[in-house]
Parts: sequence; C-alpha cells; structure tokens
Amino acid sequence: MMHPVELKLHQFLQEASKGNVTISQQTATKIGEDVRDAVIRQFDNNQRRTFRLRMSNIGKPYCQLWFEKNKPDEALPRPNTFAIAMLIGDIVEAVLKGLMTEAGIEYGDSDNVVLDIETGKISGSYDMVLDGAVVDIKSASDWSYKNKFESYESLKNSDAFGYVGQLAGYAKAAGLLPGGWLVLNKSTGDFKYVPAELDIDTELTKLKETHDKLEKNEFERCFEPIAETFNRKETGNTILPKECSFCDFRKSCWPNLIERPSVMSKAKEPRLVSYIELVNEGEG
Repeated sequence: MMHPVELKLHQFLQEASKGNVTISQQTATKIGEDVRDAVIRQFDNNQRRTFRLRMSNIGKPYCQLWFEKNKPDEALPRPNTFAIAMLIGDIVEAVLKGLMTEAGIEYGDSDNVVLDIETGKISGSYDMVLDGAVVDIKSASDWSYKNKFESYESLKNSDAFGYVGQLAGYAKAAGLLPGGWLVLNKSTGDFKYVPAELDIDTELTKLKETHDKLEKNEFERCFEPIAETFNRKETGNTILPKECSFCDFRKSCWPNLIERPSVMSKAKEPRLVSYIELVNEGEG
C-alpha cells in the first residue's frame, strides 16, 4: 500500500503529464534558492572542519569515526565527482519538497536540533517532518533503490552510513516520532516511502555508546574478515566485510588489503574483490 505522500505525488505528476499543472512562481523560486544554497555549501572552501560528532555521522561504525577523528589524512582520495554526487542529493531534496508543496502535501521544513545524550550534545539538521514524524530524503542508485531501500529490514542490515541511528537521533532531539525515508531513484525518477520500524531507545543506546567510546578514544575494529566462497565452497581466502567497502579508511584499517579481480572466477571480466588474506589463487 502506498504512503499518502507517494499517492499524492503520483496524482500530481499524472496531472502534470497531461499538461494540467503549472508550478507557482513562489515554489519555483524556493527550489532555485535551495539549489543555489546547496551549490555554495558543496563548494565551500571552509567545509573541512575539525572532527566532531554530528547527527549526520554518529550512526556510522565506530572504527570509521575513530579514523576520521584521529587519522583523517589517511582517508582514500574521493573521486573528482564527489561534490557533484552530493549536489545531486541536495537537488533531489529541493525539487521533491517543491513538488510536495504543489501537490498540497503539508510538511515541516528542515530545522536544526541538538540531541542531549547525558554525556554530550550532538547537533544536526533533519530534512522534514511529515505527520509529526521526522523524514529523511535520500537519492539512490538503481541498485540501492531496489535492494538497500527495498524495506526497513534491508536498510538496517546494510546501513554503512548510519541512516537508522541518524533518524533516531533527529527524532529524539526534535521530540518527534521517527518516520522513515523518502527515496528517489536517480536513474529512473521512481520514488517511494520506506517507513522506519526502529526501536528508538535501542538506537539511542548505540549512539551513546559510540559517543562514549570516542571520548575514551581507543581503536576498536567493528567487523571481522569474511570467508570467501566459490561454488558454495570456502576457498581459504578471506575478504572485506561489505560494511567496510564504503569506508575511506579500509586500507589503513586492513593494511594487507588487496583489491583485484576475483582470482577464482573464470569470467572474461571478473568482479573486483577486496581480499584481506589471499592464500588460494585458484587454478590460474
């Protein structure tokens, strides 16, 4: 069953496809202003600041945060297109909010909040409020849209960026319910609402533990190597956990890491595999 926001947006877009819709000047101006602010923010020369816990990062794995705090210069270089990728997310948010306004969907716009977790305070800015619940807007690749954002469970089980903890923190800080994620497929333009089914107390306990660990500042790796399998049999090699594949510090955390085409595959173009220990290179 569609969320009411999805239904209203589809109805609006259907009318737009028939030529029955004209975007108001006020909404168009607001979208333009939001995009302008995003461009300035993404290309701000001063945006690299001293590390601090923020609502946008506290849900990440502790080991990644430890590196960001203690060894930021060891991060792998980001692609030249990184700022553009981030800007696409900002544009998606600006346009979706504009369309929601034109579709007659009432929502509370983004706001700054501070989460008090007893041993410290964490600030951040959520995307919007719908029906008394905090909602995050995400732009996703086609694969991520179909797999990672397939449901709350699939997101929770592959949450390398800490979206679940982030939403819980925003909700608690704002004194609102955790709503979910409004996700847009960057490849197709499809969109959907993924409701959060999280236990907010459990997630807040995790955030507090992360904060307290960083105060002690002792390194602790959060994941273990994964046994590689080929044709349902273990090869003897170990590979990088999937949670680590997006981490900019994976080569510092795993000094012996080797990223190369699968040694077991006989395909013409084998997939890239991140090996932590390579003891079996197949039969050539």
